[in-house]
Amino acid sequence: MTDAYNKLLNAYNYIRSLTDFSPEIGIVLGSGLGNFANKIDVKLSINYNDIPEFPISTVDGHEGKFVFGFIETIPVVLMQGRVHYYEGYSISDVVMPVRLMGMMGVKNLVLTNAAGGISSNLTPGTLMAITDHISSFVPSPLIGANIDEFGTRFPDMSEVYNKELTKLIIKTGDEIGVVVEKGVYLQTTGPNYETPAEIRMYGKLGADVVGMSTVCEAIAAKHSGLNICGISCVTNMAAGISKTPLSHNEVKEVADRISDEFEKLIYNLVLKIGDNF
Repeated sequence: MTDAYNKLLNAYNYIRSLTDFSPEIGIVLGSGLGNFANKIDVKLSINYNDIPEFPISTVDGHEGKFVFGFIETIPVVLMQGRVHYYEGYSISDVVMPVRLMGMMGVKNLVLTNAAGGISSNLTPGTLMAITDHISSFVPSPLIGANIDEFGTRFPDMSEVYNKELTKLIIKTGDEIGVVVEKGVYLQTTGPNYETPAEIRMYGKLGADVVGMSTVCEAIAAKHSGLNICGISCVTNMAAGISKTPLSHNEVKEVADRISDEFEKLIYNLVLKIGDNF
C-alpha cells in the first residue's frame, strides 16, 4: 500500500465518519462556477481544511470544499474549488480530490475550467467540449509506485474523454440554446501565462485552448476507471493572439459573465447523464 493511497484512505474514512452519501456524478467547478452549489439540494458540505492531509485551495474564487446533494433525483458531489500544481502541491496531491470522489462512488466525472483560446473561432465567452488533451508539459500524476487499487501500471489513454458523454454535452447545448464548440485542451504548469512563442508552438501541436488544470485530473480519473467529460470556458485569447496583456481579473470577469449559461449547461447535462449512464 503506497503513501498516496494511505492518505486517500485517511481522507475517505474521515468523510465516511460524517456521511454515507454515495454520489453518482462528480463535478469539478472551475472559475465562474463557484455559485453552482446554489442550484442543488445540498445535504452536506465538507471544507478541505477539515480533511486530514488534504490539499487546500489558495486561489481567489476557489472556495475549497466538497458539496454533497441532489440535482433533482441524481446524487452528486461538487468540488467547489480545485487545487493546482502551481500552488506548490505535488502532482499526486493535486489529483487527490478526483481519486477521492471515485472512492466515494462517482462513476461519471465532469471537469470544467477557464482557458485561453488559441484557435481563432474560440473567442472569449465560448464554451468548448474537450475531445482530447495534451499532457506533455506537466508531470504525470501516475509517476511513482502504481496504486494497484485504482488501475494498471500502464493505462491506455486512447479515449480519455468519453465520446458518448461528449456527444451529450453537444446535444444538451443544442437543446437549451447554448452553443458548444469542440477542441483539444493543453495544460501547462502555470502560474505564469504563456509566451506568444509558446502559444504558437501549442497551436502547431494541435491545441485549441490552454490552461493550468484538468489534464492531470483526467489522467488520474481515467486510471481509476471513471467516465470523463470536460468543458472549457474560453475567458481570453492566449498571449500573442490577445491584443492586451493577460490578467486573472479578465479571466474572472468573463467567467462570471458566462456563468449563467455555463451553469445551465452543466445542470441539464447532469440530468442527461443520469438518464443515459
